[in-house]
Amino acid sequence: MHFQPVFHKQKRPVLIAGPCSAETEEQVLATARGLAGRDVDLFRAGIWKPRTRPGAFEGVGSPGLKWLQRVQAETGLKVTTEVANGLHVQECLKSGVDVFWIGARTTVNPFSMQEIADALEGSDVPVLVKNPVNPDYKLWVGAIERLYKAGLRRIAAVHRGFSTYGDSKYRNVPRWQMPIDLAQEFPDLELICDVSHICGRRDILAETAQKALDLNFDGLMVEVHPAPDTAWSDAAQQITPERFGDMIASLIRRTVTTDDPDFLEYIDRYRCRIDDLDEEIIHLIAQRMQLVREIGYVKKDKNVAILQPERWRALAEACHRRADKNELSREFTTLFLEAIHQEGINQQERVMSQAPLVTGDKP
Repeated sequence: MHFQPVFHKQKRPVLIAGPCSAETEEQVLATARGLAGRDVDLFRAGIWKPRTRPGAFEGVGSPGLKWLQRVQAETGLKVTTEVANGLHVQECLKSGVDVFWIGARTTVNPFSMQEIADALEGSDVPVLVKNPVNPDYKLWVGAIERLYKAGLRRIAAVHRGFSTYGDSKYRNVPRWQMPIDLAQEFPDLELICDVSHICGRRDILAETAQKALDLNFDGLMVEVHPAPDTAWSDAAQQITPERFGDMIASLIRRTVTTDDPDFLEYIDRYRCRIDDLDEEIIHLIAQRMQLVREIGYVKKDKNVAILQPERWRALAEACHRRADKNELSREFTTLFLEAIHQEGINQQERVMSQAPLVTGDKP
């Protein structure tokens, strides 16, 4: 797949900003006026809001389209809103919405994605596709493919993090590797980071935005509200237009690459050391798995279950203590341990499924 740009890449990041929800005409216009002149490329506001539980504010619906038209006319800002079905698409096309975005709860549903793709067929409207709620790479790619097969080429991806069980400083855990993989597979697909939905709180927005830029994202999506604490949805993650301006001004723009000879010399030296360590790490993991298989033969002989919860808890606690001493994050250590543990289970399952050993054979 080859994509055309939704935004023309510039030295500064693409900026998409506006309230989580369009609440009133006054609130929408106040936000837009506060963002005008702040280098915003696209004004966002949700008018149809899919909510987790009934009774929450689900958006103002179609009347909000008139408010977006006023934003276009009065500020010159281009506008975007979320569409979740074919009817939404038709109403937005008639109202002249500049860019559509597809939310995480819709991306996860192939039936909804196909309905939207069918409704968009024959149009040339740009579409932003958020990642699905859960870290399912194929669903994200599949949603983009459905739009592409409908003839759309101006498509961009939006990373908004993933739902997870357990404690995290993030509302939606970033799992940065997935959008990195997407960018590697589709290098001409623009990638936007929705820092508001990743963070869920305003105090870590700036650091997360900086990390996204350091990972070479093309732009940022930020929720902005004239009075965030009184917002009808997602109040904790929204910021004022003034704070948005200060945050963007504080971000450091880094070059993607350089031909500086000193940099290249140092980076090559360190990369060679990393390559050597990677080879050693793989060798050590292979040795560990050999021991795991040996334990599997013993468990099979004694008819003992593969999973030993007490051992797993003790192992995890010990590894976390070691990781803390070496300044490794809990998030990384947990993912690493879970991957190692799952591979160990897989190895022992293969041992358990093998035919019994003949007396005298070595495992």
